[in-house]
Amino acid sequence: MKALQYLNKYFVKYKWRLFIGVIITVLSKLLALKIPEIIKNSLNIVEDYLKGNVTDLEEVKHELLINILMIVGITLLAGFFTFLMRQTIIVVSRLIEFDLKNEIYQQYQRLSTNFYKKNRTGDLMNRISEDVSKVRMYFGPAIMYSLNMIVLFAIGFTKMLNTDLKLTLYTLIPFPVLSISIFFLSKQINKRTTIVQEYLSKLTTFNQEFFSGINVVKSYAIEKNVLNGFNELADESKEKNIDLSKVQALFFPLMILLIGISNILVLYIGGKQYIAGNIRIGVIAEFILYVNILTWPVAIVGWVTSIIQQAEVSQQRVNEFLQQKPEIINTNNEKTTLRGNISFNNVFLTYDDTNITALNNISFDVEEGETIAFMGKTGCGKTSIANLITRMYDTTEGTINIDGTPIKDLNLYNLRDQIGFVPQDPFLFSDTIENNIKFGKNDASEKDIINAAKKAVIHDNIVQFKNGYKTILGERGVTLSGGQKQRTSIARAIIKDPKILVFDDCLSAVDTETEERILSNLNEISKGKTTFIISHRVSSVKNADKIIILENGKIAEQGTHNQLITRNGIYKNLYEQQLLEKEI
Repeated sequence: MKALQYLNKYFVKYKWRLFIGVIITVLSKLLALKIPEIIKNSLNIVEDYLKGNVTDLEEVKHELLINILMIVGITLLAGFFTFLMRQTIIVVSRLIEFDLKNEIYQQYQRLSTNFYKKNRTGDLMNRISEDVSKVRMYFGPAIMYSLNMIVLFAIGFTKMLNTDLKLTLYTLIPFPVLSISIFFLSKQINKRTTIVQEYLSKLTTFNQEFFSGINVVKSYAIEKNVLNGFNELADESKEKNIDLSKVQALFFPLMILLIGISNILVLYIGGKQYIAGNIRIGVIAEFILYVNILTWPVAIVGWVTSIIQQAEVSQQRVNEFLQQKPEIINTNNEKTTLRGNISFNNVFLTYDDTNITALNNISFDVEEGETIAFMGKTGCGKTSIANLITRMYDTTEGTINIDGTPIKDLNLYNLRDQIGFVPQDPFLFSDTIENNIKFGKNDASEKDIINAAKKAVIHDNIVQFKNGYKTILGERGVTLSGGQKQRTSIARAIIKDPKILVFDDCLSAVDTETEERILSNLNEISKGKTTFIISHRVSSVKNADKIIILENGKIAEQGTHNQLITRNGIYKNLYEQQLLEKEI
């Protein structure tokens, strides 16, 4: 249970609720264990009357009636306490589930981009849902039934020992066998539960990717192949679940068998003692009732053990992510207003998941209000520049300074709040177009939204939709075309009115005429703002104050448009090629 020790802080947080739950549990079981004693006394009264030790029948009836009323009253009161017990302990488990899910979700937000490149969405979802649900069972039913068992055993066996030592010892004979069986079965449950949870994560991931890529699946007509893949994975998962269920299925029958043996021993040994005149008939009845009252707690040991083992495995999986340290850490809580002077000094960037060096000794300076553009072939390092400016990654070597301060020393959230970033693969949420644009500025007015949409040349498209700006987008903005998604993402960045703008190849899906209109608007918008433009098109970058051509992560050329077209280099070749394509 090492992994579950992480949760001890929640026991401390809800200690008073749990303490009340324990007190209520003890009271309810004390009442429940009073019934066998009353029944014993009732049988002894009847036995005394039958043997002639008591002759007054009315007195016997009176005592039996009192005992019956006591049993009814105690049962009702014990039931009420049981209800209160569930209201304390089970409610605590739900509160802890809520806290743990929030803790995991907050950790997910803290973790760096690199973490999400290494882990699948389905697995992340499974750990915050299925795994946490299993952990909740440890806090709720497992604790509640364990308390029941401990209290019943402590009080029940004490009463049994005080009544008849010999009969109690015979009753305990099956329990060592039970303990050894639980030990070995628990190890198997832990092992098989780990495998089951891993397969559940695989299934969740498979489905999540299928739903996200449904357009590709349908366009390639590979539904059958996908279904076959799902069936294979589901069959494997089913077999692992059956393996787990086989082990779990041994618990309950084993418990019932051992309890049955205890009952037989009580009847046999108790019967012999009664015949010998050593005990009264009420004692046998009392012991049988005690054994049967203890049947459920003993039988539940298997289930509780299974719950704890599954919770242990699930918490171990949760801990793997909770113990991850974010690679990008905020080192400063002080907010500063950026001017936009940015310098890269001998910057290297190597992605540890691929070991590819994306940037190799990059140095350049951008003054406040300037526009700098980056061009080059796919994989030359253009997007890596954008990732470093927004501090999605930290440099492997070298430094990046903003307004003379190392980027690592700036308030991370304050930095990103002052950057308007349009990625090359824009992400839109399953919400209205209006809210997707407002994502850049929560308190934006309707006028602000329309103005931003006009500057991004998307307004005319939006108003043609049936619900206009209130149109609900499908998952990942599937309702819109590629160019419309890019322009909506541009509107989101524009409405933010940031000090630094980063456009990462965000006009690749836009036609030339629309591109020129957007660029004309961006020239106006970017005045006074430090702007980074990443593109494959010369038309997008020609008006930049500085153009840098990247090749294999290094700077191959740099200068203004007029300077670069006078050289027989990469930029001039691209310019002539694209000019020819436009004429054709």
